[in-house]
Amino acid sequence: MKHKSHSGAKKRVTKTGKGTFMAEKSCKNHLLVNKSKRQKKLFRKGKPTDKTKQQILVKMLP
Repeated sequence: MKHKSHSGAKKRVTKTGKGTFMAEKSCKNHLLVNKSKRQKKLFRKGKPTDKTKQQILVKMLP
């Protein structure tokens, strides 16, 4: 029987070519006027998830 992939994880995490998972950074949706240009630029990059979360995500996103 095939497993369904977790729809909530699909929306929040992307899988890279090497097999690691990148998550979006928080605090980039509102109050952007008060944040510096450098801080907003750093929000564009994703952040890699740690090893324990990656093991869980492999099961959630086959």
